[in-house]
Amino acid sequence: MILLGRVASLLDRARIAAAVIGASALAVHGVARSTYDVDLLTTDARALQDHTWHSLAEGGVSVEIRRGDDDDPLRGVVRVTKSGERTVDVVVGRHAWQTAAVDTATPARILGVEVPVVDRASLILLKLYAGGPQDLWDIEQLMADTTAETVRQVDAILSELPASSRLLWKPLRPHP
Repeated sequence: MILLGRVASLLDRARIAAAVIGASALAVHGVARSTYDVDLLTTDARALQDHTWHSLAEGGVSVEIRRGDDDDPLRGVVRVTKSGERTVDVVVGRHAWQTAAVDTATPARILGVEVPVVDRASLILLKLYAGGPQDLWDIEQLMADTTAETVRQVDAILSELPASSRLLWKPLRPHP
């Protein structure tokens, strides 16, 4: 089984809800962008516990857990690697809107593995929260094929994000 499948299966067995984000989610939503890793989002802090990953720490799989500080925008990141396979990064968020993004994800096939993928509005919100130049480009690409309903969904959650995210949205948001 490929590494993404192993990680998704482990999280499922541990009852840690997670969903694909990043470039792989962009691809599901029709935006092609090259990347070698696959990113998953969870808000379950158990993903940062060493024992969660114990069963993967064999057979050439490396697990690196990076915990964020109290003022870090993330609880942490778990990087899972194996030679010759795509790296899987499990991003551990902190916020209720991120939990909702995971909870509303729908299944899609990525690298032959069926995994939940966040919806378009959630992906836009995650990109606004990250706020980097690549994230803004990604949002622009997503907006090229976005419905008014998606814009309403982003608007409905946007107040839960930092002011900097709301400022980034203003020039990207289509105006009626």
